[in-house]
Amino acid sequence: MMMLSTLANGVLLGGFYALLGLGLSLTFGIMRTVNLANGDLVVLGSFLAMALAQMLGISPLLSLLLLVPVMFALGYGLQGLVLNRTLKDGMMPAVIITFGLSFVIQNGLLMTFSADRFVLRQGWLETAGVEILPGLTVGVLPLVTLGVVLALLAGLQLLFRQTLIGRAFRATSDDPQIAALMGINPRHVYALAMGLACAIIAVTGVLLGLRSNFSAFDGPVRLIFAFEVIIIGGMGSLSGVLAGGLILGLAQTIGGTLNPAFFQLSGHLATLAVLVVRPSGLFPETIDRS
Repeated sequence: MMMLSTLANGVLLGGFYALLGLGLSLTFGIMRTVNLANGDLVVLGSFLAMALAQMLGISPLLSLLLLVPVMFALGYGLQGLVLNRTLKDGMMPAVIITFGLSFVIQNGLLMTFSADRFVLRQGWLETAGVEILPGLTVGVLPLVTLGVVLALLAGLQLLFRQTLIGRAFRATSDDPQIAALMGINPRHVYALAMGLACAIIAVTGVLLGLRSNFSAFDGPVRLIFAFEVIIIGGMGSLSGVLAGGLILGLAQTIGGTLNPAFFQLSGHLATLAVLVVRPSGLFPETIDRS
């Protein structure tokens, strides 16, 4: 039963890590851009959800109705007004800009909310559990998180394969110059992709705030986990996001069971092992073009 409990907790933790890496994988898969502010944007989503919940007297989950459009607009504006100006200069300027943006977000949150740690409150959902097997109970919130990431992955696959904007995403990811000749505006597509990534980040931020406490300086740690997910699964591979999250979650949970000091170390070792065997990750592909 201890083995089953460890595996179940590892899978559920992996679901959260997959959600953490999804936005980062999406931006790299379409724009070939590494967003170093990804972790700080997740934390920003947590703080904005807390502020909306307090100001409007609503639950953090209900705040997503406002937070998702706000974060989408933030991502669209960031790409459309700032990052698109650096497209002709390669990847490095965007990396530098997002690196600087991460410090702006951290210090802005520090000045606004202080250095204290906070947590989002959602009543019974925080502690509710469901019995899977006799003697094996798992939390409802981790199950919800796993369900959310599976739904988002399925929705993104459907978007990319069955819709016109999805075809535009795939075409622009493959060759922006040829896509432009076909009447597609790559700059608009890139802005939509960043907006979509930030909308997913908003969901991630709320679920992060519900499952653990957070502070203004937690972004870099979240970025490391997101990077490990997409490194294991393959940079830009949506199908690899889930695999990367599950491997990282299982490695950390199993290592932590053997020795609590091995919790994070085992995840880093799993990432290193995948890099040694497959330097490009398990599923080295970008947005599915089939």
